[in-house]
Amino acid sequence: MSENIGENITRRLAEHAATLRYADVPPAVMERAKLFVADFVGIAVRAVHDADSTPSMLAAAEALGAAGNDGVGATIFSTRGRFAPPVAALVNGAVGHSMDFDPMNTPASLAPSPSAIPAALAAAEMCGAGGRDILTAIVAGYDVTCKVSQALGAAPMYERGFHPTAVAGCFGATAAAGRVLGLSVEQMMHAFGIALSEAAGSMQYLRNGAWTKRFQAGNAARNGLVAATFAKHGFTGAVDPLEGRFGLFHAYVPDAQPEKAVAGLRKVWEVATTGIKPYPACRLSHAPADLAAAFYAQHGDRSDDIAEVVVGLSNTGMVLTGVPEEQKRQPKSVVDGQFSTHFTVAVMLRQGKLAWDDYPKQLADARTLALTRRARVFVDPRVEANYPNLLSGSLKVVMRDGATHESFQRVPKGDPENFVTTQEVRSKFSSLVRPCLGEAGEAALFDAATHLESRTAADLFAATMPREPLRAVAAG
Repeated sequence: MSENIGENITRRLAEHAATLRYADVPPAVMERAKLFVADFVGIAVRAVHDADSTPSMLAAAEALGAAGNDGVGATIFSTRGRFAPPVAALVNGAVGHSMDFDPMNTPASLAPSPSAIPAALAAAEMCGAGGRDILTAIVAGYDVTCKVSQALGAAPMYERGFHPTAVAGCFGATAAAGRVLGLSVEQMMHAFGIALSEAAGSMQYLRNGAWTKRFQAGNAARNGLVAATFAKHGFTGAVDPLEGRFGLFHAYVPDAQPEKAVAGLRKVWEVATTGIKPYPACRLSHAPADLAAAFYAQHGDRSDDIAEVVVGLSNTGMVLTGVPEEQKRQPKSVVDGQFSTHFTVAVMLRQGKLAWDDYPKQLADARTLALTRRARVFVDPRVEANYPNLLSGSLKVVMRDGATHESFQRVPKGDPENFVTTQEVRSKFSSLVRPCLGEAGEAALFDAATHLESRTAADLFAATMPREPLRAVAAG
């Protein structure tokens, strides 16, 4: 790869992000973007009230810096007070990713929301930008995040222990914040050069179910906001940050495909290639989960009659959700469960669904855990052939009487080819938000998110605050 190619790639992404206008984005894409805002904010609100890692995050946010007396600051979803904008961006991204329930882009193998959306909102609170600028910035952030990840290649990143959501998300957050702050093309290039020094995220959280997965997704939002702000004030960033000799594409993977970072700009909108997750678990488990749900719909709970469950995954699916198998068969925490195909499929075979509130019960359910231990996974060549463009999966249920039930899912529910309905999105949103905000508050927040073009960041944050007496939220 030549230095010249790197410079052209960086400039073209900077031009895309800095010059994108609301009217440039097809209306259908913008409508989908608003749906993703609603989905992400709904998850974030529930996580503020319910996720196990939230109290420590909020305590850390208080310690790291509330807004000064001059009133400059930003908001954390569903909380009072003002915080330093980078802190608010970090926590908002982290809580929105806490449930592993946020929108997923399959070709990029990442979640683009926890970097782009909080960075854009924090930047808007800093400069007073309106809803149209926020939405335009989010579209640009999705594009940069997903295209950078596609150029790197998800499988090589995972093999080296990098978390694509955080690594590529840092550049998407930079694009989103930079677009809101009104960076020029040259300033955006400097911002990307600064972001290169901040792009990080490790898969080591898989070892012990650590909360660092959530943190580093939110930290990408923080880092992008910081990079864009420094560039706005004249700070010099590294040239050719994507493909320079020591740039992202050389340093992070052995054989990047830089042309993918600009393929289809303003023709293939990454918002339109992103899906919504129906289950709060790793997306690589969703196709087998769909198949298990179909088995339950036909046969009911036959868990005591099942001798073995055999799940076919891709190589990457094995790395994230299948091995080490003995550990995956014995999940102890929510994160363990979210990244165990064995557990996810067992829950679906038991009850045909998996919602956030199911984790405490199912992680302690002896029959579910017994079925989890009777599951095994393997690399299915049919699934591997479709990866990474499709997150397919296969399932074989072997009964104690010798009967077998085999099935294959090409596209999991929620991906663009098998997308959820608006009503399904609303139902998911309501199930998460209503226990926290009440019926009226839930309706007001959904309205604010899906009409963001005529609202402000302040309007959206105000709608995340409780408005009426609430019932107790189940522990997560």
